[in-house]
Amino acid sequence: MMQEENYLLQKRVNLFDGISIVAGAMIGSGIFIVSADIARNVGSPGWLLVVWLITGIITLIGAVSYGELASMMPQVGGQYVYLKEAYHPLIGFLFGWTTFLVIECGTIAAVAVAFAKFSGVLFPWVSEKNILFQAGPLKIKSTMIVAIGMISFLTWLNTRGIVTGKTVQNFFSSTKVIALLGFVAIGFLATKHINSWEINKEVFWKASQVGPGNQMIPLVGFSLITAIGTALVGSLFSSDAWYSVTYLSGEVVNPKRNVPLSLFFGALIVSVMYILTNYIYIKILPLSGSPDGADVLSRGIQYATDDRVATSAMSVVFGDYAAVIMAIFIMISTFGCNHGLIMAAPRVYYAMAKDGLFFRKTGELNKKGVPGFAIVIQGIWSILLCLSGTYGNLLDYVIFAVLIFFTLTILAIFILRIKRPDIPRPYKAFGYPVIPSIYILTTVTIMVILLIYKPDYTFPGLGIVILGIPVFYLWRKFNTKTGKNEETI
Repeated sequence: MMQEENYLLQKRVNLFDGISIVAGAMIGSGIFIVSADIARNVGSPGWLLVVWLITGIITLIGAVSYGELASMMPQVGGQYVYLKEAYHPLIGFLFGWTTFLVIECGTIAAVAVAFAKFSGVLFPWVSEKNILFQAGPLKIKSTMIVAIGMISFLTWLNTRGIVTGKTVQNFFSSTKVIALLGFVAIGFLATKHINSWEINKEVFWKASQVGPGNQMIPLVGFSLITAIGTALVGSLFSSDAWYSVTYLSGEVVNPKRNVPLSLFFGALIVSVMYILTNYIYIKILPLSGSPDGADVLSRGIQYATDDRVATSAMSVVFGDYAAVIMAIFIMISTFGCNHGLIMAAPRVYYAMAKDGLFFRKTGELNKKGVPGFAIVIQGIWSILLCLSGTYGNLLDYVIFAVLIFFTLTILAIFILRIKRPDIPRPYKAFGYPVIPSIYILTTVTIMVILLIYKPDYTFPGLGIVILGIPVFYLWRKFNTKTGKNEETI
């Protein structure tokens, strides 16, 4: 049975708001950091750009494919609804379960920690080295306090209603896009005297990987494919959350039109900006470098201080002021990113609760017309993740779980064309069946590579998904005993 719309929800999100939500949720701290790790994995400017190009293509194919599902089922909960309808309530629950435990809350925690680290450039008290309290393995650092404060404030802000939420999101998304455009413009106009581009051209397609003792190992054939696969973890994480607008479908004006268009234009804008940003990186900085380099040019992209590639690039142009300029920009970027994530994801828990698959109170709206309790419990769990993991751990956990559900959701297009041919499809997936098939093949290949070469993080991510299976049946059994209406499950 299709989930019925809750008419207490306010339809106040227009097309511009939707694009802003997509772009704002995508642009966080990753674009300014992860290119260093990608450069160490692939070792050449050309392949660095290829990794970002593949990421952009995957993201755009996903966005235009999700558009068909969004136009068919414009309900609150988005991806949860698509998976439930295509497969079984169990699959929808596993998505919601993993979204809560890892995908959204893990990303919120990681972005909050990144915000805190960059705020340390302005406020030296905020540092990973500043341990305020320690009890056994638990260390409370000043960065954690800032991250927790950020999550707490944005959680409160998003309980104030969708109009407040979208207004804040529009401001931060517009600021981030304009600032990225400014970064790209500076890279084109203010770097004519820098010869890094000439240095990079000489090794443009000479792929290599940093091995033991910082020796460069040439990459060819399968080793290059696996290097690209592992490098995609960072770029895909940086491009994640484009689908968050689908969670808000029930609050979008004319969702059958505006949600698919928001997905496409938001993902397109950010993907193009990411590729241009990385082009500027290799225009300003040599890709290869030494961890013992005396300055930003000798360290290169690979060994930018603390992986802060954007800061290193801007320091070539602005000198000592670069760190402060980029810290302010990244703080704005991560703040806006987390605002979008915190605003959208609770609609998934709300939809699950309406189906009797999550805490009943998360299916209630507060007086501002938003799922306030769902927003609060998301904030609490995100704070706990801040205290328990590092940025890198959460990144690896998140991306593998995301890829599982990306693949299942695109496959749902094929299944629903057979299973539910009667549902009107105002928008159909571009290039069906070839383009969605390529997407599925690509994501499966990346997952296999990650399972083989990053098992320490990917298997735990897979384990979290599988752990949801007994939880689903226990939850359903509990609801049966308490007399909960199970019509939808």
